[in-house]
Amino acid sequence: MVELTINNIKVEANEGDTILDAAKSIGLKIPTLCHMKDHFPTGACRMCVVEVEGMRGLTPSCAYPVQNGMIVKTNTSRVIVARKTIVELLVENHPQDCLICVRNKNCELQDLASTYNLREHRFCGAKKNHAIDISSASMERDPAKCILCGRCVRTCAEVQKIGAIDFTNRGFISNVTTPYNKGLNVSDCILCGQCILVCPTAALREKSSTKEIEYAIQNVKKHVVVQVAPAVRASLGEEYNLPLGTNVTGKIVSGLRRLGFDKVFDTNFAADLTIMEESAELIGRVKNSGTLPMFTSCCPGWVKYIEQNRPELLKHVSSCKSPHEMEGAVLKTFYAKKMNIAPEDIFVVSVMPCTVKKYEAQRPELNEKYLADVDAVLTTRELVRMFKMHGIEFEGLNDDNFDNPLGESSGAAAIFGTSGGVMQAALRTAYFTLTGQNLKVLNFEELRGNAGIKESTVNINGLEVKIAVVNGIGNIGNILDEISAGNSPYHFIEVMACPNGCINGGGQPIHQKTDKVIERVKALYKIDENANNRLSHENESIKKIYSDFFIEPNSHLAHEILHTKYVNRKEILRANVQPLK
Repeated sequence: MVELTINNIKVEANEGDTILDAAKSIGLKIPTLCHMKDHFPTGACRMCVVEVEGMRGLTPSCAYPVQNGMIVKTNTSRVIVARKTIVELLVENHPQDCLICVRNKNCELQDLASTYNLREHRFCGAKKNHAIDISSASMERDPAKCILCGRCVRTCAEVQKIGAIDFTNRGFISNVTTPYNKGLNVSDCILCGQCILVCPTAALREKSSTKEIEYAIQNVKKHVVVQVAPAVRASLGEEYNLPLGTNVTGKIVSGLRRLGFDKVFDTNFAADLTIMEESAELIGRVKNSGTLPMFTSCCPGWVKYIEQNRPELLKHVSSCKSPHEMEGAVLKTFYAKKMNIAPEDIFVVSVMPCTVKKYEAQRPELNEKYLADVDAVLTTRELVRMFKMHGIEFEGLNDDNFDNPLGESSGAAAIFGTSGGVMQAALRTAYFTLTGQNLKVLNFEELRGNAGIKESTVNINGLEVKIAVVNGIGNIGNILDEISAGNSPYHFIEVMACPNGCINGGGQPIHQKTDKVIERVKALYKIDENANNRLSHENESIKKIYSDFFIEPNSHLAHEILHTKYVNRKEILRANVQPLK
């Protein structure tokens, strides 16, 4: 242990801790911008500077290790002036559009301006002037609002290991951009939105779909239906200061009805449908010496990654559409026929924890006869904005139930929203299909948690099925290399692009606290544990849609409606595209 003094308080800290860590341990808050927990410190923004006795200049507390006998002052007039000046300079080089900014009241720069009591403009001069990148279907990039903290760059490079953005130029014209300043749509970006979650301002944000959805709801000729992903119900309550991990499913359904949607369905129904198709596909590959290992395909960020980087391995990816695309396809075929509504008159909205789902919904491969399965995607954040705009007091809403027949689901579907959940759900059904019996223990503890790679082996009728869960796209490299070399030991591999899965997707409420993600995960597992039915194959609505429509999993009709194909996007990205001006 190391003993030091911070603001006249004796502190014990672990050797190797930073001054910032030591201050936090006694409840002292030091402001930061570039700091990222569990990442090697850079000390670039200098917001966290403190005075250390015996040192000439101010010291970045996030990057300086504690020492025995060190005497630290965190709030001297010299420190406060330095921090305030940094904030003033950032504000002066920032667009003055807080009232119309999507991050208004949830902006770290705005919070710092308030903390340091900025009440006048002291520094006037030139400002950055950059084009807004709206090329992507999912995200927008506004370099004028970038404060060069570097958190998005580090997240993309160190966590996701994509490296789609980086610093360019120096001094006043420094910028964070894509290679050659091309649009996100032709960069290596997989649109996962993890950069949005760490951005302190609105330099990175989702592309809003609220206007087109409002227009659709007001169009009397349209039958507008909405579906809700499992991860949304465990996180949306945070925007209303409800306890972390609060399950707000019923309130979401009630709120969506008040927005004017004709029907409110549960994406969990389609998650069960996905399990039926995916487990049948896996069994077929095992029995018929098909391509193994088989990857899950429910994460569009992962699908975009392999299309762009390793298209030669696309045959390993399941052909199943993702759950919300399956639900959209069912709505415009089975449901349209049942309700006697023309498919083109049905407008399907998906409420997702994900940004890349917006891109996925526009893929030409995911449509039936030139009719998109899903017409628009809302992130969790966008849905909250719609609730507030319509004057809906979410906390006071009564709980309501999803519409049927596409609203019934199992506990297995609920855990789709977290890393390892898809695999556990699939194994429950695959085991039953091959043995005729249900697993005695439905929980696979070794597939839970936040490890980068999680493994397990399940004995099914004497076959040792080896499985893996890839938690975050940054951990996929070695797995793909093993497959390319022909020595992969696995049969089935789940991949989620976002660390911890959809529960931490790029469309979720923005925070900087890992405990929020942990509580969200617990909420999904609690839904599974408390469900009357925890098995996809025992969902009565799933049984009925097969008996009445699809006949059986992987039937010809099921393949036509519920499965898709993939595209080699590597060459597309290498095309000569003009850089943004």
